Amino acid sequence: MTGTVLLEKRAGGLAVITLNRPQAANALSKEMLFDLDEVLENLKKDRSIRVVILTGSGEKVFCAGADLKERRGMKEEEVLQAVRQIGKVVNEVAGLPQPVIAALNGSTFGGGLELALACDLRIGALEAKYGLTETSLAIIPGAGGTQRLPRLVGMGKAKELIYTARRVSAEEAEAIGLLEYAVPREQVMEKACELAGAMVKNGPLALVQAKTAINRGAETNLETGLKIEELAYSALIPTEDRLEGLRAFAEMRAPVYKGR
Repeated sequence: MTGTVLLEKRAGGLAVITLNRPQAANALSKEMLFDLDEVLENLKKDRSIRVVILTGSGEKVFCAGADLKERRGMKEEEVLQAVRQIGKVVNEVAGLPQPVIAALNGSTFGGGLELALACDLRIGALEAKYGLTETSLAIIPGAGGTQRLPRLVGMGKAKELIYTARRVSAEEAEAIGLLEYAVPREQVMEKACELAGAMVKNGPLALVQAKTAINRGAETNLETGLKIEELAYSALIPTEDRLEGLRAFAEMRAPVYKGR
């Protein structure tokens, strides 16, 4: 696919999504949201894809958030619809069955950070800044930021960052758990591919069930979470991949998983 969103499907089950509006800081225009929605729908149905990397084009910005130039000409109802559309697409990123790694090639603000928060892991450029800056524009994070950030970094720190609209360094973002890794910009995709490579060799159905168990279990009490884990494990018992894993272990070879 060409245009505002690029999709590259690589050998071995890795897909790379690239936000492709570098001239506009990869801001989330209506066209980009439509294109990203199409890409996500494609990946959700593609069982050959085991891990997804989400990144941005250009060297300075992953995503600056909503396209404010586009929004300036909107009526109130149109603004509400635009916010809902960003939230819908962000939720679709979170809902992908595959693990999703955000490779943040540059600064990431507002809706761009909300997009990154919907991913499973985040690797950020040391040279960049990160923040939910909406309150400085007299609005609030409206695409999941007020909910996902506290779950990731804790209630107090999330309130501080949202209330102040402060932009944090990559070092601080890593220290508070907003980023899993902060690396030099030229190493961001390399690190993302390294992590993806460690994942794609594992059972793809196991990755899906592990993500389901972690995400759904995190939203409930321990007893219910353990039941969710039990159900996720049970779904893997009858699979061919589980038997292949046992055979490969016994034969001291690398397993060949087929997602069945």
